[in-house]
Amino acid sequence: MYRIGHLGTSIAVYAPFGAGLIAIGADALAVFAGAVMMWFTMLPDVDHRLPIVPHRGPTHSLAFAAVVGVGFGAAGSLAASELGVTAAVGLGTFGFLLGVATVGAHLLADALTPAGVPLFWPVSRRTYSLSLWRADNTVANYGLFVVGLAVALGAFALVGRLVGW
Repeated sequence: MYRIGHLGTSIAVYAPFGAGLIAIGADALAVFAGAVMMWFTMLPDVDHRLPIVPHRGPTHSLAFAAVVGVGFGAAGSLAASELGVTAAVGLGTFGFLLGVATVGAHLLADALTPAGVPLFWPVSRRTYSLSLWRADNTVANYGLFVVGLAVALGAFALVGRLVGW
């Protein structure tokens, strides 16, 4: 998929998390985490810039999602301890989940294409694909973006009703 399709998928994946954070009153964290996820939505495609790493290889796997999750988790724990927040473990766990979700959303979008993704690399190089449309399909990319926005609007509207907006 192209950037717009990946953004839409990331918005759809993040919407329930963001809405949940807003529901518990963590508005600033919801906005920050959403911005982080959107900023890093193309992270698995760093393989385009790495000459020895094939595209849709290691960076398009659950192993890479776990590595990114650990990095985000460490950043969350470090930020919490630097800020004197006592919930360092909670922010570390949240960071881990955010990192996994960020890469996971990218993998989900790419799994919709015939090329698929090697989810279980390095154990298996088999690619998993729903083969719904090609990555360069403009309608599919913009369709994913619209679906992502619709999911987000729905999630935030539901939270708004629950918290009395």
